[in-house]
Amino acid sequence: MIVDDEALVRAALRSILESSGDIRVEADCDGHDAVDTVTATRPGLVLLDAVMPPPDDGLTVLRALRALPSPPAVAMLTAFDTSAHLRAAMAAGATGFLLKDTAVGTLIDAVRVMARGGTVFTPTVGRAVVDGFLGDPLGSDGAKPGTPGASAHAAALAPLTDRETEVLRLLAAGLPNARIAAELGISVGTVKDHVRAVLRKLAAPNRVAAAVAAHQAGLVRVPE
Repeated sequence: MIVDDEALVRAALRSILESSGDIRVEADCDGHDAVDTVTATRPGLVLLDAVMPPPDDGLTVLRALRALPSPPAVAMLTAFDTSAHLRAAMAAGATGFLLKDTAVGTLIDAVRVMARGGTVFTPTVGRAVVDGFLGDPLGSDGAKPGTPGASAHAAALAPLTDRETEVLRLLAAGLPNARIAAELGISVGTVKDHVRAVLRKLAAPNRVAAAVAAHQAGLVRVPE
């Protein structure tokens, strides 16, 4: 489902996504109708404009969608790559953050990944997450791997079992549950159980926060 205050943008995004042949756009609407439309159509993924006029602005709609009994995954779309949008969207439970000038093929691939349970950021946003731009979700000092404070981040992973640590490593590398299951030779249901345990033990509100913790602890290294 596409949520944007501009009808032309919604029409363009619908046309782009449906040209893939394997993505169906259930509905599109502005922010005012977003909650009712999600409730009626139950999409698996919502592409939500981050900057819409109040009172139905992007963050307000995001919080309302994530508060639903069975919330969809929500990816923010914006023309502005700003720290304020990033921090607020991740804190509110967004599972992706894409710029509106993302290439068509990249956008389609990103939707496929997120529909399978993965997390996607535009390259600049992804770099910011890895660098601790969101702050430390576990409440420590925000040090990068290799710095004196990094040992505290590594210690935060101590409660995890070996299997949970491996699941976290693959999760932080951006793999959806099905790919993690294939890599480890276990069922998707077992992966979901491990992910829930990881989030609980790390006191992480979502997969993004857990991925940040893994990167800060040096569990996963991302090339420059």
